[in-house]
Amino acid sequence: MKRFVFVGVAMALVSACGTGPSRRDELDLKYVDYAGEPVDQIRSMKGIDGWTPVSRNQLVIWTGHNEAWLIKIWDGCMNLSFAKAIQVTQTGRTITRFDKVLVENESCPILEMRRVDVARMKADRKAGRDTAVKP
Repeated sequence: MKRFVFVGVAMALVSACGTGPSRRDELDLKYVDYAGEPVDQIRSMKGIDGWTPVSRNQLVIWTGHNEAWLIKIWDGCMNLSFAKAIQVTQTGRTITRFDKVLVENESCPILEMRRVDVARMKADRKAGRDTAVKP
């Protein structure tokens, strides 16, 4: 009997690994929807706190808890989706379109930078969860 329960649980877990887009993929693509107009520079007093790959030529860098920037880089940077770490060249505490995102052994020029409205994104996600929970 225990064996059948184990097999049933194992099958349920395997079936959960479908081929559709993952929840993370869906959330990452949402950054584009909340990005504002292109800017010429990003000023960051703390530097970069983290980053999230969004697509083959886009990533989000975090410069604070609720401060994120959608960065579009050259299409020729192949390793962004697989990178474990990145670096961003910058002068002082300012990142401009003349800077580059360094991904492993690639130097990827920045084409565009747009601020992500993190507060609105979080509010919309919360509202979506609230409506999904209520009958």
